[in-house]
Amino acid sequence: MEKLLNIMQELRQKCPWDQQQTPSSLTRYAIEEAYEVEAAIRVGDLDEIRNELGDLLLQVVFQSQMYSEQGAFNFQDVVEAISEKLIRRHPHVFQAEQFQNLNSEQVSELWKQIKQQEKQGKAQSRLDEVKHAPALVQAQEIQKKAAQLGFDFETLEDAYGKLDEELGELQHAIKAQKADEIEEEFGDCLFSLINVGRKLGLSSETALLATIHKFRSRFAFIEQQAQRQHKDLQEMSLAEMDELWEQAKVQLKHQGTSNEFAAATQQT
Repeated sequence: MEKLLNIMQELRQKCPWDQQQTPSSLTRYAIEEAYEVEAAIRVGDLDEIRNELGDLLLQVVFQSQMYSEQGAFNFQDVVEAISEKLIRRHPHVFQAEQFQNLNSEQVSELWKQIKQQEKQGKAQSRLDEVKHAPALVQAQEIQKKAAQLGFDFETLEDAYGKLDEELGELQHAIKAQKADEIEEEFGDCLFSLINVGRKLGLSSETALLATIHKFRSRFAFIEQQAQRQHKDLQEMSLAEMDELWEQAKVQLKHQGTSNEFAAATQQT
């Protein structure tokens, strides 16, 4: 860490691009790097995971260096803050004699109680705690917090019924050709679908990322096959691309099964 911090200090002193950066200009890179870590872990490439974790760590070091130059705080202060928070939120580990034999559910409840104590006097609404996250994550977390207060559908069927209702309203808005209503109803449909996923115990963000990864893989297969056939993808018909898409589904599914078998064989 000392080596990395020294490199960062030197970059801020000698690199024109690094010198021009501000905390605000770098925030988008932190978000991008976090997504790249997720993508690397999903693929399972260990070298890529290591590299992307390094890129994400760089964002913490870079921000800390800039605030250090302002006299606000430095990297060590960031480390101390997260260390204190982890100890404070894990009394069952660091004060084990007072909290013995807690199960996972009790630990989760204790965490929530401590977090709520920390937030006292800071947030006017419990939903204010959910912010600065992708829209899918915000929607699911808002629904979860509302449900903790009893504002929730009793059953999965009720939640699914609400989704059907919202889809009907979207169809009505489309027929009426009212742009504002279409956008509003489309958003309501997404929100309701996320709620169905939450009731099923699913993460909408994780599920959508998995589908995006699947789509990327299948489309890459189409591109590869078109190249092998010496065809321009833009000149191929939809029927031709659909045929390759179906081939991709079969082949990639087979590859996935083979990889799982190989992994299981190596473990045994």
